[in-house]
Amino acid sequence: MRVVIAEDAALMREGLIALLQRFGHEVVRAVADADALLEAVAADLPDIVITDVRMPPRNQDDGLRAAVAIRSRHPGIGVLVLSQYLGDAYAAQLIAPGGGGAGYLLKDRVGRVADFMHSLDIIAGGGVVVDPKVVQHLMAAQRPHAIDTLSAREREVLGRMATGETNGRIAAGLQVTEGAVVKHIGNIFAKLGLQPEDGNRRILAVLSYLRAAQ
Repeated sequence: MRVVIAEDAALMREGLIALLQRFGHEVVRAVADADALLEAVAADLPDIVITDVRMPPRNQDDGLRAAVAIRSRHPGIGVLVLSQYLGDAYAAQLIAPGGGGAGYLLKDRVGRVADFMHSLDIIAGGGVVVDPKVVQHLMAAQRPHAIDTLSAREREVLGRMATGETNGRIAAGLQVTEGAVVKHIGNIFAKLGLQPEDGNRRILAVLSYLRAAQ
């Protein structure tokens, strides 16, 4: 896949370039500030963007703002935010309805290269990946919502869906059959009012889950 990287820390930026190239991906541009990121995306139209949250020019949430803008202007481009910060607003703004795939991962919790590359594949394919720690934080911050109608097990399944796990991995993690997971997911869709004609109900369910924390 073709990738644009935005990271103001030189060592992190060069490390990402080397890693992606080792796995056969093309880094079409690597920049150090949010303004350059927007320019690079408009010029190169990559398959996916990897960006930090805090970077120049304001050294605040410039990377996140750019990520949200990219999803709005270029809905076919996947966006992965790599952050050091845990916050409802960051995740909720990034994982919003519409646009392409999206992800929110915490830098210090990316422990396996294979998992990171798998997350990129999910996002590039239009899916949603959120770090489990972010998911737990969002769950603790929920307000009254249709999510509240879910059972404890259904919430657990939905939380794992938000991290990008397949039905098989969810089943293994919960030590239940894959058929049981499929049944739980069906109940989740029904309680959230997601119909077959709604398209990718798995993504919509995750979006509903994350919006509940706003």
